[in-house]
Amino acid sequence: MRIDEILGREDRPIFSFEFFPPKTAQGEDNLFRALQELGPMEPDYVSVTYGAGGSTREKTLEIVSRIKADFGLEAMAHFTCVNATTDELRRTLDQMREAGLENVLALRGDPPDGAQRWTKTEGGLEFSRELIELLRDEYPQFAIGAAAFPETHIHATSPEDDLRFLKAKVDAGARFLVTQLFFDNAYYFSFVERARALGIDVPIIPGVMPITSLDGIKRMTSLSGSDLPEELELELEARRGDDEAVAELGVSYATLQCSDLLAGGAPGIHFYTLNRSPATRAILSALKLMSPWKVGQPLPAH
Repeated sequence: MRIDEILGREDRPIFSFEFFPPKTAQGEDNLFRALQELGPMEPDYVSVTYGAGGSTREKTLEIVSRIKADFGLEAMAHFTCVNATTDELRRTLDQMREAGLENVLALRGDPPDGAQRWTKTEGGLEFSRELIELLRDEYPQFAIGAAAFPETHIHATSPEDDLRFLKAKVDAGARFLVTQLFFDNAYYFSFVERARALGIDVPIIPGVMPITSLDGIKRMTSLSGSDLPEELELELEARRGDDEAVAELGVSYATLQCSDLLAGGAPGIHFYTLNRSPATRAILSALKLMSPWKVGQPLPAH
């Protein structure tokens, strides 16, 4: 089912999980174990990323196809312009269509092979907007998603320019947006307000990453440019060396963060799972129990 159609429901928010293609057989076993454990949570869809430089294009397609066929879950493939000509992009999209996929997250992608600056492939596309236009014009059966950056893309010249580029992607055919991770909900609510003022009217789904590793989240925020609130960082540092305590705080914080987002009108939550299930299962179970999107609802009876 197309994600834009799922988002058209009004009974509850949508919940989705993001995975990445593993590099080893053990990693693949871990991925499918996580899928088995998360399946009973009934996600509305799951997504699978590309590796750096488009390095896992075939693996991404294989995993997304298997998720849909073997697990019965709606699946979305991330799809980038990196290291591919337009004809090569079309061949991959043909494969996705033949596999029965209906959803694509269209991205420019990171610079290939560790390069510092983005350079388009000869015969390829330069901007995610161009990829969205290709999908819109030649593959209308796909629901097209795009990325959004509440704290502004690290390569953007200004927040205003970043929003203008986002508006161009929506005008080109993106039907929903998924945000980069963030830890301060004020960024999301301010971003949505500015986007609406500019005429961006599609659903903007917040992306949330439960913190399970102190060094891991510091590395992640450094790469993405996301802000780690000072108070949260101090509490995490106080638990350094105790991985279980870090994860417990991470789950608690993400549960409160998601509850506030949903109470504030977010259309759903996209969980960055890092191919693990326990944290996401705990958070989503609590959210479904409490239904924070139903503002004013009494607490469930014990």
